[in-house]
Amino acid sequence: AAAAPGKKITARLKRTLPVRGPQAPTLSELMRWYCLNTNTHGCRRIVVSRGRLRRLLWILLTLSAVGLILWQCAELLINYYSASVSVTVQFQKLPFPAVTICNINPYKYSAMKEYLSELDKETKKALETFYGFSEGKSKVRRSVDDWNSTGSDFFQQIPLLKVEDFFRTATELHSGQKRKIEGSVFHKDSSIVNSGDSNDIIGFQLCDANNSSECALYTFSSGVNAIQEWYKLHYMNIMAQIPLETKEKLSYSAEDLLLTCFFDGLSCEKRHFTRFHHPLHGNCYTFNSGENGTVLSTSTGGSEYGLQVVLYIDEADYNPFLVTSSGAKIMVHDQNEYPFIEDIGTEIETAAATSIGMHFTQSHKLSKPYSDCTETGADIPVENLYNKSYSLQVCLHSCFQKAMVDSCGCAQYAQPLPAGAEYCNYKKNPNWMYCYYKLHEKFVKEQLGCQQICKDACSFKEWALTTSIAQWPSAVSEDWMLRVLSWDKGQKLNKKLNKTDLANLMVFYKDLNERFISENPANTLVILLSNFGGQLGLWMSCSVVCVIEIVEVFLIDSLSIVLRRQWQRAKKWWRGRQRASAPPAAQGQGQGQHNPACTDEDLPTFTTALRLPLPRDSPLPRTPPPNYSTLRLETAFTEQLPDTLELGQH
Repeated sequence: AAAAPGKKITARLKRTLPVRGPQAPTLSELMRWYCLNTNTHGCRRIVVSRGRLRRLLWILLTLSAVGLILWQCAELLINYYSASVSVTVQFQKLPFPAVTICNINPYKYSAMKEYLSELDKETKKALETFYGFSEGKSKVRRSVDDWNSTGSDFFQQIPLLKVEDFFRTATELHSGQKRKIEGSVFHKDSSIVNSGDSNDIIGFQLCDANNSSECALYTFSSGVNAIQEWYKLHYMNIMAQIPLETKEKLSYSAEDLLLTCFFDGLSCEKRHFTRFHHPLHGNCYTFNSGENGTVLSTSTGGSEYGLQVVLYIDEADYNPFLVTSSGAKIMVHDQNEYPFIEDIGTEIETAAATSIGMHFTQSHKLSKPYSDCTETGADIPVENLYNKSYSLQVCLHSCFQKAMVDSCGCAQYAQPLPAGAEYCNYKKNPNWMYCYYKLHEKFVKEQLGCQQICKDACSFKEWALTTSIAQWPSAVSEDWMLRVLSWDKGQKLNKKLNKTDLANLMVFYKDLNERFISENPANTLVILLSNFGGQLGLWMSCSVVCVIEIVEVFLIDSLSIVLRRQWQRAKKWWRGRQRASAPPAAQGQGQGQHNPACTDEDLPTFTTALRLPLPRDSPLPRTPPPNYSTLRLETAFTEQLPDTLELGQH
């Protein structure tokens, strides 16, 4: 009963005194204070509303508004990182692109026979064994170099095979012996699944030179594909051992390939073409390469104002096993771009006039955070081996070549050499074929990591090509035209050129409209903040100050209360631990005895003090007698005043 007045006073103080921010003892009181003092009307209505139903409705409305705000703000953030595409078309004088021209046949077969004699022998023997093909006794010239002995031994190690017994055995071409197939089987042709007779399947087996049990059989449903793939495999090995200067002499010169040339209505010469050696296509020639710092341009569209060339293909000097089509390959590209003829080149037919109309488009994409592209490729951890501007193909080929050098110890012939590396060949790297095929398999399946590392370029130029073909020369003009071209070629008139040795090419702008496609941010930071403010004002009648208030109360103040409570609990636990570990004598020192008259709610008063029990073995307290000396009056003055003396005398 004695504690009741104290509780009432404490409750009255709590109701009277204001509680602000972190001073609130509990989270519930902090939230109540926030709802009563915030500018967001929904929170205030939750506290001041009377009736459970009305309060429940305000809670639901407030939570719904908060959910809508979060949803709309998330949509605004997503739209902030999106880009809008704009297309700009301009009519102006356009720079003419670089045009790279290659003969499909990389090297003159007549000049290459001495290097390919053993390989051609094995190929002809394969055709005769498998398909009964024979062209009589061929007088193939033997090489004066040492390719032959090493090549013959290697042809015996990796011969062509005819698969039998459903991929369990195979017959060797060279010896006719049967061997058991071990290891994995890779079908290089998807139509192999539909082949009902396994005896029609041709292939070859590659084994690890360090572990003969590690083998892989590569099969083809078409004998043409099998023989060509097997031929190219050995062909690259042979070409990797020939010096570059020798290969440039074995390929076509500009005088051999180019018969006539016109650009923008004027005659052009061989000096307008720049030679570069492609591993798979031999000597290629680039028109308007910009190597001397000058880039040609055109001010008029149409076929009369583009590039017109007549090419001499010389089909009779083609390698019959390396290429199965005749003509040329061209590629239109930027002056700073490497021409990947083998990937995206356009083939030009012989005995035909090929017209290629162009539309020029320049594109630019936004980099991070809008897209995962790179501006210059400097942020890509792959060395550019082509010494040209960055592109996705440059990165992928460079990445594979680097992995080839790291895994196989040598470089693949079709790509540029990294610093300090050399091309793979039989003599120095007997295991390179097996290593190359296994590595290429990982590359195709995107297990090598190159596709994950390489990114698209943010800026690129593109020429959209429209190709049309017409018969050339016509029947009525064939005779005189071939005679004139033969005369220009320097041959005798009675030995005129064959029209299947010629190809007419025209490359031109269809119009001078330059299309510029660019990405721009759909929203700026100012628009994003304005949209945020609109959503907060619409759903919660809230401003930026209100947001700061929410952050202060729900983060800072709430965290302060939680930490303070945890600190108090930790202190209480530590004191209890100290009391438990202290000796009993020390525990009794300095502590009073328990008295039921004193409670935690009320402090000791004079009344409760009288009810305290007396200590043991002590006399009863008595009131001391008064000290009468304290009743005496002592003057504070040392001398008596005159007026008081007079009063004393009277």
